[in-house]
Amino acid sequence: MGKAAFHYRELTSTDVPGGKVLSCVALEKANAPECLAFFKTGLAKDDVKAGAGTKIRDRRSVGNGLILKLSHAENTPAIVVGEAEQILVPQPQELDVFATLNVILAVRNSETAHSTLQWLRYHAQFHNLQGAVILDRAQPGSDESYLSDVQAGLSSIKGLKQLLILRADVPLGVPDLPPEAHPYNAPDAPGKDRMDIPASSPWNSPWAELQLIEMIRYRWLNTARAVALLDVSDLVTQDKGKATKGRTIFDMAVKSASGVVQLVGQHCYPWRVRNDDEVSYGDHICVQFDASKMRRRWVVAPQKTGPDVVWRLIRVVAARPEPDEWVKFYRCMGLRHPTDSVGHIVPKTSLIEAPELLKLAKNKFDHKPIRMPEIEAPKVNLADNDVAIITCMKNEGPFILEWLAYHRAIGVKDVLVYTNDCVDGTDTFLDLLQEKGFVQHRDNPFKGTNLKPQHAALQAGEKEEIIKKADWVISMDVDEFINVKVGDGTLPALFEAVGDANLISCTWRLFGNSDVHEYADEPLMAQFTRCAREMTRKPHQAWGFKTLYRNIGLFKKLGVHRPKGLNPQLWSNINWVNGSGQPLPKDMYRNAWRSTNNTIGYDLVQLNHYAVRSAESFLVKRDRGRVNHVDRDQGMAYWFRMNNNTEEETSIQRMIPAMQAEMDRLLSDPEIAEAHTFSVNRHRDKIDALKETPNYAQFYEDLTSARQQRLARLHPHFGANVFLAGPEVIPEWVVERDLPEDFFFTVEKQDTAH
Repeated sequence: MGKAAFHYRELTSTDVPGGKVLSCVALEKANAPECLAFFKTGLAKDDVKAGAGTKIRDRRSVGNGLILKLSHAENTPAIVVGEAEQILVPQPQELDVFATLNVILAVRNSETAHSTLQWLRYHAQFHNLQGAVILDRAQPGSDESYLSDVQAGLSSIKGLKQLLILRADVPLGVPDLPPEAHPYNAPDAPGKDRMDIPASSPWNSPWAELQLIEMIRYRWLNTARAVALLDVSDLVTQDKGKATKGRTIFDMAVKSASGVVQLVGQHCYPWRVRNDDEVSYGDHICVQFDASKMRRRWVVAPQKTGPDVVWRLIRVVAARPEPDEWVKFYRCMGLRHPTDSVGHIVPKTSLIEAPELLKLAKNKFDHKPIRMPEIEAPKVNLADNDVAIITCMKNEGPFILEWLAYHRAIGVKDVLVYTNDCVDGTDTFLDLLQEKGFVQHRDNPFKGTNLKPQHAALQAGEKEEIIKKADWVISMDVDEFINVKVGDGTLPALFEAVGDANLISCTWRLFGNSDVHEYADEPLMAQFTRCAREMTRKPHQAWGFKTLYRNIGLFKKLGVHRPKGLNPQLWSNINWVNGSGQPLPKDMYRNAWRSTNNTIGYDLVQLNHYAVRSAESFLVKRDRGRVNHVDRDQGMAYWFRMNNNTEEETSIQRMIPAMQAEMDRLLSDPEIAEAHTFSVNRHRDKIDALKETPNYAQFYEDLTSARQQRLARLHPHFGANVFLAGPEVIPEWVVERDLPEDFFFTVEKQDTAH
């Protein structure tokens, strides 16, 4: 068995004022000598001028790296940067090394010699790789064992004829980023805003000097049969698709009319690596089920494309492969970003096993990876439809009965309520309702946990039998009403309409105060009938949703807007629909909390969100703070965002008789009636006390002003930054004019505490 020839070169740079020339390559010409000078990023096209006896024939940039084509006197190309002239020393081309071979041009950034040899062996065996150029990001003089170990292992790679390893004498990475291996540089890593990021490390940070692709091309690869651009962490797949007809990627490029084939890459990950084992290609058996972005690389046949194309990172400029001329590759992220836990570089809730990767592990790498735990698919009886609500309350006494009566009337069976710091009788009222079997009431355990009240309640609620036994669960607030718009307005009608769906997103309609200023102990759904339009993307909260979901183990825990902690093994069992019964895309399964232009729907169900109620009640709401965000104020900016009186919407009112009948039944109990009256009176007393203070008296006057009433009807005309900044940024002329339908007003983004 012949051993591949091993070559090693150091790329010697040349200092120039304000920058460096990374390399200079001589071009063989019959007339005057020519060369290509490749500059480190940082110098612009116009920063460099021709020196004595030299002409600049062409200027261009690749990846912000300047490339000059120079003609010059014999062996003495000269350039001028600033006031200084610099003589360059062109390096001779070595095109014979890879002439007529199938070659991969790759970047290595800390992958081991063992991985490199595995990578070479795989592509030589299954893709007829004959030569490789590896741009090794290691600093010259370091990691010498890598070079010797790779050289020693070449004898075991059948079919490989040439290997060239290059190292530069200057760092080639992005100057202000940490090592590429750090999770911060992993594209799919969760929690980057909370990471402790190490110092910048340009010797091994993500690659920045992309112009070196062209340098390597001209010095070594222009006479190769075909060249693929990959990284040492990349594996070209075995299944090359119908268009390939069994040819290798190199054959495909040669046969292509354009001379180029696109390589389309998907990230892959281990599920877990055995303790003390070094991660290998064979451990990479998982992909993200909801991944949509793909990596782009290419294969080119230099003799087919000719000299006028440009080799860039993701495409060959001026060459257009046909749409079906592509091959898939996998980027092995555990090799690229080694870590003791895969969860540091990708959310494990997104990972599923890929059959092709399992075959590669077994058949090509003879490796037995750690598999994902199996979870049995849930079995569902569509007739089981008991619904439980989990909610948090603080000083909501006057509004409990209507909310409870309404949801009982539409078919909710169980309600679990967590309260904290109540002073209006809410907690004792709920204790009474618990005694009589209408709710379950718990003290909120958030204090001393560093959790927000709602998050603490959800965490505790997961352990409650009332939640564990429910067929459907929803987390929602006492100012939110599930408005079923199909059938008879009940939840059974909704479940029938959505068939076998197991999650239903109920998108908010933001209901304003309908210019109701004074508090009255009357049903909210009767008093407040004005709200946002269906197509109201701003403020950001307008399309938030709460999710009614079947409690069948698709997710691990409760969430504020939707269940969290997807069991990815079961992702294909998810049938998530919007409020019109239309399927949601899989990229929303893990984190989405609001609808979009493409996913909004109100035909079957919406969530009426009475966030402000009357102006007087809003005074109390502001005074008590937010139950879910104890350190955030609810002032004028909040009122402006949530007080949306754009149009009339009364669909929920058909359920008033059913709600009222249930409420009357509850109030027929003297103790419940007394507790309700107590909370109403406390609410009324609190309003009167607040209005006696100068600050709240002025605030109430502002809330009920003609300006605020007008603004509450103009929301469709405002951009997102207006809602972030608050109503004071809106000029009076906007408020006073009769605005055309297409009028739009916004401001620059501002720092705001709201």
